[in-house]
Amino acid sequence: MATIHDVAKKSGYSVSTVSRVLNSKNHVSDSARQQIEAAIQALDYVPNEIARDLSHGKNNTIGVILPHTQHPYFTEILNGVIDKAFATRYRVVILPSEYDETIEVEYLEQLRRKAFDAIIFTSRGISLEKLAEYTKYGPIVCCENPQRSDLLAVYSNRRPAYIEAFLWLKNQGITNITILLSREYESSATSQVVLDTYFEVFDAYPESSKIISGVTTYEDGVRVGKERLVNDESIECIFANVDNVAAGVRSVYLKNGQKVPLLLGQENQLSGQLLNISTIDHHLKAIGHRGFDVATQTTDQKQFVFQSKFILRE
Repeated sequence: MATIHDVAKKSGYSVSTVSRVLNSKNHVSDSARQQIEAAIQALDYVPNEIARDLSHGKNNTIGVILPHTQHPYFTEILNGVIDKAFATRYRVVILPSEYDETIEVEYLEQLRRKAFDAIIFTSRGISLEKLAEYTKYGPIVCCENPQRSDLLAVYSNRRPAYIEAFLWLKNQGITNITILLSREYESSATSQVVLDTYFEVFDAYPESSKIISGVTTYEDGVRVGKERLVNDESIECIFANVDNVAAGVRSVYLKNGQKVPLLLGQENQLSGQLLNISTIDHHLKAIGHRGFDVATQTTDQKQFVFQSKFILRE
């Protein structure tokens, strides 16, 4: 494969002159430009785009770290980032992590080596302290409240909407509630907010049998519906972490010919809209939009907070 040095040698001009032609710079005579372009064509030379970008101090690439793609929380934020990237020269690279700290550190090392201009963490397994060590190498945006002002962050404030939802249930006289979560309390900030706000409203945490984790998809909703829910006639409400999960649970009850308990979902998905399931909208795509702005430093504001909204459908 030909290099810029080969082009310089064949054309008889210096590497710096060839570089000016490649970058459409002035101060090159028409004769020199023609000879260099002829050498480029003869050698079928293709410039190294990564090297060219780095020579300008950036490579117009943003890395988006996703633990997985099963939950709309991650995919909707990603869609928001991609929406903004379409209108710019930025490329978006998906970085799967499965909450593995070793993998996430390697992505941060790639930021240090200038493989990305910035990184957006939709969620993380790594500690905030470790993440903060790498902020000197480029913008790192957290899609959660980092509880510290020195980190870039774009996230939804979920607590008021959860309080409103649980208060509404309490006012309806509904207390036997089963809660479906993606991850357990100890490993998820979101699960902590859900259960802590439940405690604030009901003055006690749910019984352990009423908390089911490891649920993220429609299929998971079907599974736990069959294995854990339809046989418990005491359940008055199922508080799901995703509308699709609530839809999966609903399908099991209907297939068994049983009355469907009150369902509450999250993320305001199409399934919830079509099935008239009350939900909580966390504005995930908007978080992706604003996260892109913060990562590309097109805004001076370091942290943005969106207020989640309880949507009651009766």
